Amino acid sequence: MSLKRLLAHIAVGACACLLLAGCEGKKFNPSDGIPKDSKPVETGDMALVTVDKPNLFPLVAAGKLDTPAQMDVTGSVNPDVSREVPVISLASGRVIDIKTRLGDYVKKGQLLLQVQSNDITNAFDQYLKAVNDEQLANKAYVRANDLYAHGAVPLSEVEQADDTEKDAKADLSAAEDQLKTLGVNKNHPSSIVPVYAPITGVVIAQNVTNAAAVGVTYSGSSTTFTLADLSNVWVICDVYENDLPKLKIGQMATIHVNGYPDKVLTGTVSEIDPMLDPSIRTAKARIEVKNPGYLKLGMFVTATFDRRRDRAYAVVPADAILHLHDRDWVFVPAGADHFRRVEVHAGEMLLNGQQEVMMGIDPGQQVVSNVLQLESTLEAQ
Repeated sequence: MSLKRLLAHIAVGACACLLLAGCEGKKFNPSDGIPKDSKPVETGDMALVTVDKPNLFPLVAAGKLDTPAQMDVTGSVNPDVSREVPVISLASGRVIDIKTRLGDYVKKGQLLLQVQSNDITNAFDQYLKAVNDEQLANKAYVRANDLYAHGAVPLSEVEQADDTEKDAKADLSAAEDQLKTLGVNKNHPSSIVPVYAPITGVVIAQNVTNAAAVGVTYSGSSTTFTLADLSNVWVICDVYENDLPKLKIGQMATIHVNGYPDKVLTGTVSEIDPMLDPSIRTAKARIEVKNPGYLKLGMFVTATFDRRRDRAYAVVPADAILHLHDRDWVFVPAGADHFRRVEVHAGEMLLNGQQEVMMGIDPGQQVVSNVLQLESTLEAQ
């Protein structure tokens, strides 16, 4: 609803109350709504309302809230993606033996599976050919040098032989590197390729079984397992839109694990998702937590944030805040017979019908104490 329509509703409501009171001869009762002797007038300033008797609209000074508050959110334990490592097989072939399975704890260098691959045969064949070519090129270079020394061949033939030998050495070096990449010992070649764990961690994904194909050539992916170092984990929480201003990067959180109610952990907020879930109006907040050993992926937890305020926030009666189209407003005196509508950011509900105001007004500032009747009048129009 636009401000102009809002002021029009106020004026219509006031006129209706005046006519009703005049016809029935009733005395003014504060519970009946807008006082009969007060008449709102629209001004050039769309946020400004003028009334005949502003004293009929009670004012209250905003209180001060500077004590710590807590906020609880729910979440679950997830792996730290920076500590997830895929186990890959660069050799394409068939799995002949699997030494581990999903959920196992493995150590760095531990044998995970063995793959029988024709890639090894082809790579070793290329290596042997490179060895022979390099030996032949070296002999030709030595022979050319000897002939040149006796004046039998020109210098250009020596240079050509030298270039050929260097090319042969480069091909040999590349063939040796290919064997190392595939995990083959050139002195003891085998078509069976062992695949080892690159880190210490837990197997959180398994993409192969016995006799299955592995490698890009046959399966389309080189990943056989995924390992995760769970010494540090992420707690991913859903934080409602209205609570996001209460969080900041680096803030501490207390973690209560549902499965271990007697244990308490601490973590640090490392990321707040810049996008909201449009269906439930929440954003993901990531808390980094050191795993003492009993945290399992998928566990439900409750995260508690201690909000140590950087400044004192205002507190007003909850009835002083007008909630209109997902926005919050209060009316403040603007001198003489004027009230101004001010947008605020309402916070948590407090005891005794009070509500926190995080932005928009300061402690001690006066506001109209009750706008509930105004809100109901607008809804009835």
